[in-house]
Amino acid sequence: MSSLVKSDAEDFIDWWQHTVFYQIYPRSFKDSNGDGIGDLPGITSKLQYLAETGITATWLSPIFQSPMVDFGYDISDYRQIQPEYGTMEDFEQLIDKAYELGIKIILDFVPNHSSDEHEWFKKSAAKEPGYEDYYVWVDPKIDENGDRQPPNNWQSVFYGSAWEWHEGRQQYYLHQFTKEQPDLNYRNPAVVQAMDDVILFWLNKGVAGFRIDAVNHMFEKESLEDEPLSGKTKDPLSYDYTTHIYTKDLPEVLEMVQHWRHLLDDFSSKHPEGPTRIMMTEAYAGLTTLADYYEDRNGVRGSQLPFNFHFITDVNGDSDARDFVYNVEKWLIYMPRGHAANWVMGNHDNPRVASRFGPSAVDAMNMLLMTLPGVAVTYNGEELGMEDYRDMRWEDTVDPPARNVGEQLFRNVSRDPERTPFQWNNASHAGFSEATKTWLPVHPNYRELNLEAQKAAPKSHYKVYKALIELRKSAIMRLGRFTIEPISRWVFAFKRSFANFDSIITVINVSDKEQLVNLSEFLNQPKKLVVEVAGVESAYQPGQSLAAIALSLAPHEGLVCRLV
Repeated sequence: MSSLVKSDAEDFIDWWQHTVFYQIYPRSFKDSNGDGIGDLPGITSKLQYLAETGITATWLSPIFQSPMVDFGYDISDYRQIQPEYGTMEDFEQLIDKAYELGIKIILDFVPNHSSDEHEWFKKSAAKEPGYEDYYVWVDPKIDENGDRQPPNNWQSVFYGSAWEWHEGRQQYYLHQFTKEQPDLNYRNPAVVQAMDDVILFWLNKGVAGFRIDAVNHMFEKESLEDEPLSGKTKDPLSYDYTTHIYTKDLPEVLEMVQHWRHLLDDFSSKHPEGPTRIMMTEAYAGLTTLADYYEDRNGVRGSQLPFNFHFITDVNGDSDARDFVYNVEKWLIYMPRGHAANWVMGNHDNPRVASRFGPSAVDAMNMLLMTLPGVAVTYNGEELGMEDYRDMRWEDTVDPPARNVGEQLFRNVSRDPERTPFQWNNASHAGFSEATKTWLPVHPNYRELNLEAQKAAPKSHYKVYKALIELRKSAIMRLGRFTIEPISRWVFAFKRSFANFDSIITVINVSDKEQLVNLSEFLNQPKKLVVEVAGVESAYQPGQSLAAIALSLAPHEGLVCRLV
């Protein structure tokens, strides 16, 4: 059972193909002005930390002007900075400082919908010439009682009907997320051109590319048919009530991704002095769909990096070694040759690594993420093993889906616990802010779990993470071929090998019990292992020699070794 990196070594030459993208959630990263909200000057002040860690690329969750109904994913002006976060001058200073430190900036681009406070929506609602069809407007359906009803059974991702009545226009508009986030109509060429202009605006500001949000929601079937029932729930207002065959993953989505790839490639060719401008796409979709985002059956290329969420969606603390191997293998099998794999271990929409797999698994999961071939994506704080604040009170909850379902159920859906402020030190509010109250409360464990403490400690999650980034710089990690196998039900191992270099072996125990394994058959060589990176609680030390024939692994332990 083995897979090879599906790219020739000479293809691995561009900056994005083996980098670590560090996701910053601006609202929670660093507050510079004491208002309790993270901002751009705060990010700029901490770029040196990223550089010292070895990060060379970061993507920022939305920073554009927004009423903040969905905390930046409802944009009212795509060319302005949200005032809470700073000014355009602040952004330009951030770009300058980042490039001075060798860090590329990727922006979170939200094309599926705007805010209902955007001028486009106001003009469309008023049927101003040229804007009538900027959004998806539909006449009501009249029931047998003569009452107005939505045109079909489509639901919002955030619960309830995906249709909202507009009194002024006397029509329904589509919103696949909150009602304050009306869906743009990409069947209108004027909308496509307007968004192209937005992309070019920010490229000219110096960004290295975009992470495109919710890309597979961008087109809907024009016939407006009811979606078939899924059988998962009897609640007609739940997003799980239907199977979304008319509102997600339509063929036109791929065409739009390819259109934007052409736009980015054209800009890169006209500005060769800068880096290749790239696109990362967010779509929770099937493997065949995501593989087509890379490159369709006709060889037309789309997204450089269709995000791979399988470590978030398909494995958890109850998964065994076979589950992990399967989820690695299936991505490499479906990914077209000549492209770079990517692995997303966490983000602002899902529970943190320490909360999904357990605090004792943090180092092992970072070893997995950082030693696989291709691109690694880290959510800010995962390098410290930050945890979800699951005991957050209803009074402190601000996430729209959580507020929508009410006080009894909010903890089941709230994304606030993984969005709490970054834990810099053990000062007030973890060094995030000098405000009396922060926009979300800081996790109470910040007094022990914080960056300053981990930098000072002899061993820490941060030091393990930093060592892994350093290891990634080696030729074998950039270019090495790849083999992975389950060694037992609870332990899996993978090997990176390249030319005459010593192979690198990563071995991980995903169980809560000690495991004794024999790696001889997997390695197919009687050579010894020398520890490169060990976890915080490991009994092993870097440089220590180990016998492959009888390797003991503590519960949830990971090791990265060199085969000599």
